[in-house]
Amino acid sequence: MRSAIIGFVIGIAWLQNQAALPAGSTLWLLSFGAVLTTLAMRRLKRFDVITKLGIPTMLACGCIAGVVWASLFAQHYLARELPKEWEGRDITLIGTIDSLPYRFDQGVRFNFAVEQVLPIGATTPVVPPKLALSWYSGFRSEQSQTVGDVQPGARWRLTVRLQRPHGNANSNGFDYEVWLLEQDLRATGYVRPADDANTAISNRELDPFVVSIGNLVERARGALRDRIFAALPGREYAGVLVALVVGDQREVAQSDWKVFSRTGVSHLFSISGLHITMVAGLFAALMFALWRRSFFTRAQLPSILPAQKVAALAGAAMALVYVLLAGFGVPAQRTLYMLSVVAAALWFGRITRVSHVLCAALGVAVLLDPWAVLWPGFWLSFGAVAVILYASVGRTARRADAAPSRRQRWRRDIMAAAHTQYVVTLALVPLTMLLFGQMSLVSPIANAVAIPLVSFFVTPLALAGSILPAPLSGWVLNLAHLLVQWLVHGLAWLSALPAAVWAAAVPPVWVFVCASIGTLWLLAPRGWPARWFGLVGWVPLLLNAPTRPEAGTMWVTAFDVGQGMALLIETPQHRLLYDTGPFYGPESNGGNRVILPYLKARGITALDGVIVSHNDNDHSGGALTIFNEINTGWVLSSLKADSPIVQAAPHHRRCEAGQAWSWDGVQFEMLHPTAGSYDSQKWKSNARGCTLKISLGARSILLPADIEAIQEDELVGRDREKLHATVLLAPHHGSGTSSTLPFLQAVQPEVAVFQMGYRNRYGHPKAEVFERYRNLGIRRLRNDEAGAITLQFGSTLSISEYRTEHARYWYGQ
Repeated sequence: MRSAIIGFVIGIAWLQNQAALPAGSTLWLLSFGAVLTTLAMRRLKRFDVITKLGIPTMLACGCIAGVVWASLFAQHYLARELPKEWEGRDITLIGTIDSLPYRFDQGVRFNFAVEQVLPIGATTPVVPPKLALSWYSGFRSEQSQTVGDVQPGARWRLTVRLQRPHGNANSNGFDYEVWLLEQDLRATGYVRPADDANTAISNRELDPFVVSIGNLVERARGALRDRIFAALPGREYAGVLVALVVGDQREVAQSDWKVFSRTGVSHLFSISGLHITMVAGLFAALMFALWRRSFFTRAQLPSILPAQKVAALAGAAMALVYVLLAGFGVPAQRTLYMLSVVAAALWFGRITRVSHVLCAALGVAVLLDPWAVLWPGFWLSFGAVAVILYASVGRTARRADAAPSRRQRWRRDIMAAAHTQYVVTLALVPLTMLLFGQMSLVSPIANAVAIPLVSFFVTPLALAGSILPAPLSGWVLNLAHLLVQWLVHGLAWLSALPAAVWAAAVPPVWVFVCASIGTLWLLAPRGWPARWFGLVGWVPLLLNAPTRPEAGTMWVTAFDVGQGMALLIETPQHRLLYDTGPFYGPESNGGNRVILPYLKARGITALDGVIVSHNDNDHSGGALTIFNEINTGWVLSSLKADSPIVQAAPHHRRCEAGQAWSWDGVQFEMLHPTAGSYDSQKWKSNARGCTLKISLGARSILLPADIEAIQEDELVGRDREKLHATVLLAPHHGSGTSSTLPFLQAVQPEVAVFQMGYRNRYGHPKAEVFERYRNLGIRRLRNDEAGAITLQFGSTLSISEYRTEHARYWYGQ
């Protein structure tokens, strides 16, 4: 059975990396073959040859079952997607608030379970049963609107505008589209203003609460969250306590997550398996003690039902309650399944090996959520448990000594805990480097303090404080907050150490495999020959270096940042970032969402220069984050001297026509703006967009930021001979006020790159402008369709598109 489960996981993992789902006939043939093989194995298992082939055969059958199951799951979810013809149209819906709302400065976000779709004339729109909605207070609309006080479980009538699932597609970035697929959110959108001329019916609440199990759970989570915030108004780490009680991590500051990540304790500040196991164990122990004593009555309850079975049932039930409060997240689910298997084994008297329990939990996790294999937490959690089991083999010796003293027991327990921490830390290094490109070197120290403090003090206090009556709840929550405050201050000191984190490029698969084999060799049971030889497998990992362009070549990566601009230019020894992407929200921007994850995965720790073309948020939104997170040599921009970006920029200079430099045979020349343009007050920031031409031999790329028709005309008149380029970054994202015919005729590009967001509210690129490029025979590339676009300049021009090179079946549906 274990072989079949492992095969099942392998089959699912294989399917989730495919560009297309298998055809229905293929799935039927695979299923039929697997069933026949399994039946044949059962009937012929008495033959020795069949026994020898049993494990690989069950592994293969499990793989087939995994492929079939994940395919059917995906087909079912994809079929619920919003039809294209209903994108961007006002639709009035009736439904319930299906999640814990997240409030931010510009409005609120929530999931919406659709109950009824109101017809538009004689047609009823086709809408998915579950939506991800935002309600903005004027952020998405020119007019302001009052955001409703949405509460979990309430029924509302809303007029919304929807679009199909779409996210930024970049190497080593978060795949928002598959996350939406996993959550069964097959459309996203926003609430339209109630007084808009196109809105037939106002947005309003119909019922304060609709009774259902899911709504009751979400309303309870909301009530607990509100109690914590009410008891800790304005306190810095109230969001951390909320994360520990109800699993809502959205109120934890990004600066805190950075500290937790650098010290390797992020797993503690969510409802992790450790917390669930602890709470379930405490409740089971309490129920065991009370049941054995018949709740201090004369009922003789153990004679009716053994206390062990009651404790197992109570522990599993408490785990279920806690996981529901956590929002039934994937990490919490894994622990619930594992505890449920253990409880079932105890209940039915079938105590089995731990490996059986682990495989059973693994099978249930991917059975209910086939996309779990795509997330780092899945591999880290199951990998940690598996390696602990592996490393403990042969290390538990039976001794005939007298009963150990309390001091000896304490020493033994501390040594066992230290060994477990050593095993987990060492064993997960290759996987952590593969998934994140960095490893916290201070995590053993940080976890040695944080694990007992958070697990045995902070979490119980936070749980108790969230349900106790006032004022007792306030006292308990304030004590928990004080402990978190002390802990975070200590972690911040550790995080600031120069050697706190080992960061390197994400290793190739073969390097990861070598390091993993070496790690297993190092952690092998006693008696394994030359265990130190496992260090040899780590050599490629330790020597793994960032990739760079070869001599005589240049790479340009146009990131998919949505409605914004950001490009990375690389020569063999230098790197330049042109624009930093948009501003998404107070703690989210193109810098921390797209650019930094890419740089860290590549092992890039410094930028020689950054150009911020102008002040618009879609170009400068990530600048401050970039300056704070990565060493930057110098900055060129057209921003005013009092801009926060200029104040924070290292070695800042204004970009001016005539500036030029050379890196590794690559020529850089600034063509715009002129020095005199800074003295004029009549131009908006677009007019001073830093326009850069980069040339390598006979090939070049022109980056004109958001300049418009007047500036294009000036360039044609002033520097026409310098404008010719192989690749053109479409000015102003392809707006109707740019890409004039004389300018395009002067540039004569072979390829044009359009950086803009999917279905952006500006309508970029304008249809007539996009057609103008086609009429001139220019190849057009769009980030909203291609994802990140990589241009490799050398003897030839090579182009790769992320959504093509990394095609997945959930793209382009």
